[in-house]
Amino acid sequence: MNKVILMGRLTKDPELRQSQNGISVARFTIAVNRRFAKDGQQQADFINCVAWRQTGEFIAKYFEKGSMIAVTPLPSCSAPR
Repeated sequence: MNKVILMGRLTKDPELRQSQNGISVARFTIAVNRRFAKDGQQQADFINCVAWRQTGEFIAKYFEKGSMIAVTPLPSCSAPR
């Protein structure tokens, strides 16, 4: 079994919205630095995240742009937009 833990900084403030059913949904992007830099320049991967219900409300309330955050995402596949 493999487990992924992503740790990085928020690229902007989380966006909290309500679904049509009244469920809270927070969307945010994490910049995760790569372990090794090429040519002395740091590189980062940008991971789009979605948090639902109380987790989304918590993130929207206590996190802002630049905050360090760690997430353990559920496996999912989605097509690029």
